[in-house]
Amino acid sequence: MPTEIKVPSVGESIAEVEIGQWLKKPGDAVREGETLAVLESEKATVDLPSPGSGTLVSVLKTTGQVAAIGEVIAILDAAVPAGTTVAPAPAAPAPAAAPAVAPAADKVMPAAARVLAEAGLPASAATPTGPGGRILKEDALRAAKPAAPAAPAAPAAPAARPEVTEHPEEVVRMSRLRRTVASRLVQAKSEMALLTTFNEVDMSAVMNLRKEIQESFTARHGVKVGFMSFFVKAVVDALKLVPQLNAEIRGDDIVYKHYFDIGVAIGGGKGLVVPVLRNAERLSFAGIEKSIVEFATRAKEGKLMPAELEGGSFTISNGGVYGSLLSTPIVNPPQSGVLGMHTIQERPIALNGQVVIRPMMYIALTYDHRIVDGKEAVTFLKRVKEVIENPSRLLLEA
Repeated sequence: MPTEIKVPSVGESIAEVEIGQWLKKPGDAVREGETLAVLESEKATVDLPSPGSGTLVSVLKTTGQVAAIGEVIAILDAAVPAGTTVAPAPAAPAPAAAPAVAPAADKVMPAAARVLAEAGLPASAATPTGPGGRILKEDALRAAKPAAPAAPAAPAAPAARPEVTEHPEEVVRMSRLRRTVASRLVQAKSEMALLTTFNEVDMSAVMNLRKEIQESFTARHGVKVGFMSFFVKAVVDALKLVPQLNAEIRGDDIVYKHYFDIGVAIGGGKGLVVPVLRNAERLSFAGIEKSIVEFATRAKEGKLMPAELEGGSFTISNGGVYGSLLSTPIVNPPQSGVLGMHTIQERPIALNGQVVIRPMMYIALTYDHRIVDGKEAVTFLKRVKEVIENPSRLLLEA
């Protein structure tokens, strides 16, 4: 019995998806739960599982086409045996060749015989055209006439030279996720009053602490302690001090959020995604690190769910993992701020009247100047710096 394969719901606010890629083609056998296709929404990429076992009979929406939630995009039939093929009809036997007709004996006319004798040719060299198969003088003359020299063979054409293109190009359609990210970034630039402020952080304390506890932390929790968990904790602490950066504008209102859902920007297989650490203030260091590792793994596999990317009250972006020394991150609307982390680089700094070499990181805060003033932005960034340079503040709440 045929089964309609429909686009499933992939998120509360998503009305349609784009067919990313069909992993099965008509005629293929499929098992229940096996991935048939990849669907791309504006927030995430999701797999389309088969509702049953059987044969994929037809595909109604091809790669790149848009389909609404609930729309039928393929037909599965459990009654059609998988892999059935129709044997080709046997080829008709070739007709027997007609038997060759033996030529009659040659009859050479006297004049023809004389020409052939002078040319030293046998009678068989002439083609008879006379009545009864007689070889006439004209036939003998044609046979005796020397053949025209063969025309010289035309020189071989030079091998075609491959066309040289000085500006090779490749056209690749933007994924729906990439188009959505691009649209939101342009929206942020055009609708927000964005401003960026910078500071630098001495990473010595965090690096020494990580080195001291890494072995026991990994043995206990099964995951390494990274820099991101320290920054998530520092950001939550700073947001409590500066609530404007944990707020958003809705119409003529400012909505202050009394929870801390921190988005962590991750480069996935399909582009930049920002999964959200829900209630980050309640998470331990191990809880943060485990969540980030899981997000990163599923982002590369394209298995993040749309609900995991929705919301978020503040975002952290770590360009340092790619070697970025300094950048100006863009706010993710409707949030009012984003913190940019960068690569750690040993640099000389002045400390207690002396020049010393320390592992330093530039940090950048881009904020919506409509609701965040410069004083508040600097206060936030300074607090992050203080907590990272003295992690004990997190424990002592100092």
